[in-house]
Amino acid sequence: MFKIISTSPTFGKYSKEPIELLRRNDCEIIFLSRQQNPSFNNEFLSALNDADGLILGFEKITEEILSYAPKLKIIAKHGAGVDNIDISAAQKRGIVVANAPGANRHAVADFVFGLMLSLSRRINESSLVVKNGNWINIIGNDIYGKTLGVIGTGKIGKEVIRRAKGFNMNIIAFDLYPDRTLEQLNLVKYVPFKEIIQSADFITIHTDFNNKSASMIGKNEFDLMKNEAFLINTARGGIVDEDALYEALHFNKIKGAALDVFEVEPIGKNKLLELDNFIATPHIAGYSEEALVEVGFITARNIMNVLTGLNSEYEVKV
Repeated sequence: MFKIISTSPTFGKYSKEPIELLRRNDCEIIFLSRQQNPSFNNEFLSALNDADGLILGFEKITEEILSYAPKLKIIAKHGAGVDNIDISAAQKRGIVVANAPGANRHAVADFVFGLMLSLSRRINESSLVVKNGNWINIIGNDIYGKTLGVIGTGKIGKEVIRRAKGFNMNIIAFDLYPDRTLEQLNLVKYVPFKEIIQSADFITIHTDFNNKSASMIGKNEFDLMKNEAFLINTARGGIVDEDALYEALHFNKIKGAALDVFEVEPIGKNKLLELDNFIATPHIAGYSEEALVEVGFITARNIMNVLTGLNSEYEVKV
């Protein structure tokens, strides 16, 4: 019998089939929730002592934490981002790190356009006006025919580009490793990063968080943006300098912004929340029911493959 710990609040929540897959393959699953358990840290470290696998949510996994897990063979991230895992430390201990890249790409791409439309047409603001008993004209902006700047053209970025074509947008992109097939298909034009910042009416971020992307969008970038520009980040907190964003929005250097991810989560008190031209959501871009089912199956297969001596579908290495 294999012992699996899950700290993900959504693994198995919308479909029990990934859980049943593990149980049919001699896995005992222990669900631990930080949100519901004030003694989470102690119970988590204790449970790690004889765990074979870990299904991980947003908890940070360090070398010190791994020292409590002598039997651990795999850390399966219930999602794509692995910036909360010390992958080098895991590899040194022979622990496989795996994720579920692209499983939520449709959910995130749909959400991006939801935010884009909400910002440009001032939908949130209009709803509040009516709910408060008022009835006034609130004028927004079209998306159709505008220039979209996509930073990062991986699986999610590609889906955003495909949707943008339906709005007849002029799509420009920046990526350290451009996919020239996209250009050959006339879906996008790759340009330097500075051109994205200066030219785009809408900028959406779909890159990993790392040393190169930390504070990628800061004061200098906001100073270069159009006054009519909108910024959307559904990738990772820390890519956008939040202090610089507040200044840009407060002084109308840009027209609006929406963040689904923040430097500190949960966000708590944050001066960005005081602004009418800012939309905040609680890191839910990838959380559609359909996406979570797919992520769950990939996570379960990653666990089973490694525990039965096979290669993981989506092993992540340094």
